[in-house]
Amino acid sequence: MIKILFVFMSLILAVPAYAVDGNELLEQVDRNLNPESYEAYKKLINIEPDGSKKEFVLFTVKKGKNKVAAMFISPASEKGRSTLRLDDNMWLYIPNVGRPIRITSLQSVVGGVFNNADILRLDYTSEYNVEQVEENSEEYLLHLKAKTNTVAYDKLKMWVNRDNMLPSKIESLTEDSMLIKTLYFKEIKDFGDGIVRPSVVETDSPLYKGYKSIIIFAKIKEKEFNDEVFTLTFMPNMDSLR
Repeated sequence: MIKILFVFMSLILAVPAYAVDGNELLEQVDRNLNPESYEAYKKLINIEPDGSKKEFVLFTVKKGKNKVAAMFISPASEKGRSTLRLDDNMWLYIPNVGRPIRITSLQSVVGGVFNNADILRLDYTSEYNVEQVEENSEEYLLHLKAKTNTVAYDKLKMWVNRDNMLPSKIESLTEDSMLIKTLYFKEIKDFGDGIVRPSVVETDSPLYKGYKSIIIFAKIKEKEFNDEVFTLTFMPNMDSLR
C-alpha cells in the first residue's frame, strides 16, 4: 500500500502545476487589441524607398469574429470607396463602377506592404490555432498555424508582452517558414472605455525592400451594428454610419 501511494504521489509531482493554454492567451490578445464589435478611424501611410508617402484615412466597422467593413474618407480620389469582408470573402465598391467587385486577401486596395487581409483584419482566433507557446519572464512567443489554406499567412509568430497581454511583434510566414512580413506594434494609447492598445502598427517585408507601411489608430470605440451593415447592398451607404 505504501509503495502504491509513493508511485501515485510521484506521478502527481511529475505533472506541471499548470499548463499555458495558447488559444486562451490568443483570445485575450484579440480582446485587448479591440472590442469584438467596434468602429475606428485609421490613417494608413505607404512610404516608398525614395521617402515619398501616400496617405489614406479609413473609417472601419467590425461585428463579431467574421464581419469587417471599411470606407475611404480621403484622399479625394478614393472617397466613397468601401470594402467588405465576410470570413474569407472580400469585396471592393467603387462609386463610378456601381457594383461590388471581388478582391482577394493577398491583394491590396491601397498598395504598399499591407494587404487586404491586414487592413480588414479579423480576430486572430478566427483564423489561427496556437500550436506552441514559449515563455520567459517578460513575454510569450505564440506559434500560430492557419486553420485553413485560405488564410493569407500559413504561420505567425507573435511576441506578446506578459504585463499587458498585447503583441509587440508579429512575423508572417509561409508554410516553409519563409518570412513574408513583420508587424511592429508601438505607442500604446488609452482610447477610453477600457481600450488600451498600440496606436501604431508598422510593417516591412523582405519582399518589398525599402518600402514601409504604417497604420495609425486615431479613434476606436465599442459599438454594435445591425447585420445589414455588412452586406453588399449597404456598401454604398457606409457614410451614413459616421
